Amino acid sequence: MSGGVDSAVAAARAVEAGHEVVGVHLALSRMPGTLRTGSRGCCTVEDSMDAQRAANIMGIPYYVWDFSERFKLDVVDDFTAEYAAGRTPNPCMRCNEKIKFAALLEKAMALGFDAVCTGHYASILTDADGNKQLHRAAAWAKDQSYVLGVLTADQINHSMFPLGATPTKAEVRAEAAERGFSVANKPDSYDICFIPDGDTKGWLGERVAPVTGDILDREGNTLGQHDGAVAFTVGQRKGLSIGTPAADGKPRFVLEVRPVTNTVVVGPKEALAIKEIAGNRYTWAGLAPEHPEVAFPCHVQIRAHADPVPAVAQVVSTTAVTGVRGSVELRIIPNEPLAGVAPGQTAVVYVGTRVLGQCTIDRTVSAVPVSVTSASTASASPVPVNA
Repeated sequence: MSGGVDSAVAAARAVEAGHEVVGVHLALSRMPGTLRTGSRGCCTVEDSMDAQRAANIMGIPYYVWDFSERFKLDVVDDFTAEYAAGRTPNPCMRCNEKIKFAALLEKAMALGFDAVCTGHYASILTDADGNKQLHRAAAWAKDQSYVLGVLTADQINHSMFPLGATPTKAEVRAEAAERGFSVANKPDSYDICFIPDGDTKGWLGERVAPVTGDILDREGNTLGQHDGAVAFTVGQRKGLSIGTPAADGKPRFVLEVRPVTNTVVVGPKEALAIKEIAGNRYTWAGLAPEHPEVAFPCHVQIRAHADPVPAVAQVVSTTAVTGVRGSVELRIIPNEPLAGVAPGQTAVVYVGTRVLGQCTIDRTVSAVPVSVTSASTASASPVPVNA
């Protein structure tokens, strides 16, 4: 029970369905003074008290479990390390993967419970052979199946999402009000919970020592210097501090962050179009495809609120490229180029409404070759790019 309206109503529905329910709030921060600011942050002191009030109304036991150390190691430290490595992580995915449906579920099962029930908007359906599958919620506008794409078959078998078939969030709030929950009109939380002020750049600046490096164009020419590559993300336009304008006069965008050489690569907006993504850290949400090495049609979603895009996916060998025997990756080729994709993001694969699996993106391939942008830049102006 996060202290929000969704988990409170989910718990109430589980009680009414006849389950023996125990409310659990996760203490994820070791800063006792952590407070909520409007809609920013979650799992705060106020959230814990809100959750307890809802549990008291339902008449169910309520506990606070301290997972702060696991959260720091598996989510916060991972977030810092990923940015330091030039990737753009999704801490909510990692929290679901490592905390809510791993550490929490493991402890619950050890104590004799059968499942973890949450207020996520997603559905679990059973196929003709009795296999449980993770699907989108009935209301796509509120669907949260993307952030659950990291769940494994075993975790899905021990999960419950009572809100999956609810048409609208307004109905959940109305139900909460009828039940007398004080959280009925509580704002939804947003932003990264452990950076409640929303200043990710400042937060990272305190934890990753900035090292000056070069800002390059796609051809490798030096355009300027940066004060720390960790402050840049793919697709960023502002704050590049490049004194020399592009030869064609168009704005530049961050295309890559290269931690090994501590360089940032910039270029034209059209070069942000991505024709292929791939990752070797992939999992299947439920029963895996019988022959994943054979290309299959699907839809891919790269952000929680992005539209799914038709694509073709398959598991392919990368042994010849990596030199690691048996090395494979999940390769996804969208029918149309994707915009602003960065390594570290999660690509969730759907077949219809079913969540088939996911991968953490390790590499991307631009739909616009370097030679094309070089030629267009050269024809636009006689001034060299590195002038």
